[in-house]
Amino acid sequence: MNKALFLDRDGVVNTDKNYVHKIKDFDFIDGIFDLCKKYQDDGYLIIIITNQAGIARGYYTEGDFEILTEWMINEFKLHGIKISKVYHCPHYPDITGPCSCRKPNPGMIFQAKEDFNLNLEECTLIGDKESDIQAGRNAGISTLLKVD
Repeated sequence: MNKALFLDRDGVVNTDKNYVHKIKDFDFIDGIFDLCKKYQDDGYLIIIITNQAGIARGYYTEGDFEILTEWMINEFKLHGIKISKVYHCPHYPDITGPCSCRKPNPGMIFQAKEDFNLNLEECTLIGDKESDIQAGRNAGISTLLKVD
């Protein structure tokens, strides 16, 4: 079985500026590349899980999200880091109804577990909101770190 470092995107990978969906607005958090490199060198897969309610709200499209995500993954590659996958929840309950993927629900984590044969007890999750941490708890991840 494998282990992974799960990262929330907005607020952990990049500065949270509310509905970031353009490359020009994406600013990496200081130290994120070093952190990911350390975990990768320790045998962790790097996986990003992100709520993207801006899609459901019509602020940007799935295509906009994909363009930004591809650019972000390439920036990590330039620093020697492989992002195994980026999972996103495009839903917002008031608009699309309930779903299993929107954090604090653990759907994205469970999908990653299936896709990458993960032992969630050996995984780490870093988030900036209580919903990130709760998603990790709900999935059974043992190491949960909240950043400000």
